[in-house]
Amino acid sequence: MSNQMTNPIVRTVASTQSEMTEIILPNDTNTLGNLLGGRLMHFIDLTGAMAAYRHSRTHVVTAAMDHIDFIRPVRLGDLLTLKSSVNRAFTTSMEVGVKVWAEHPQTGELLHVASAYLVFVAINKQCQLQKVPQLMPETPNEIRRYEDALRRREHREAESARRKEAREATDEEEDGAESKA
Repeated sequence: MSNQMTNPIVRTVASTQSEMTEIILPNDTNTLGNLLGGRLMHFIDLTGAMAAYRHSRTHVVTAAMDHIDFIRPVRLGDLLTLKSSVNRAFTTSMEVGVKVWAEHPQTGELLHVASAYLVFVAINKQCQLQKVPQLMPETPNEIRRYEDALRRREHREAESARRKEAREATDEEEDGAESKA
């Protein structure tokens, strides 16, 4: 079997989709009986990693949880469903979107409770960066998410450059203060 067949140059968004369901138990909640935010972030990270792995077909590491919206609380006993897919693939990184719903187990009422964007980087067993296949969005919604992902990436890069400049300015101020002392 050729490498091209096992790791194609282009993948569809549908081929990256992943879904996970959890029941919220007492150990997952705070003293008010609501799902802990950190536990929800853990579930989001796992579901996002599954989509990134399906796209890259190699090891992935979380580089950023770019944005998360906690929309409403998730209660003890709720069924939590997380769905993820790759929004866009770059050279070695991928942006993944994760949407989360809570289902009341007795009524079946389904509520959107959280959404997040994560960035994963593909690596091999030696932790070296690996190129990932391109992503081909097919539906209007996939195309919108694909285009939005580029804007978020540009914003992340600009913010990273701003933080780097601020650190360098702070380092220069501290060096100047030390030389005067």
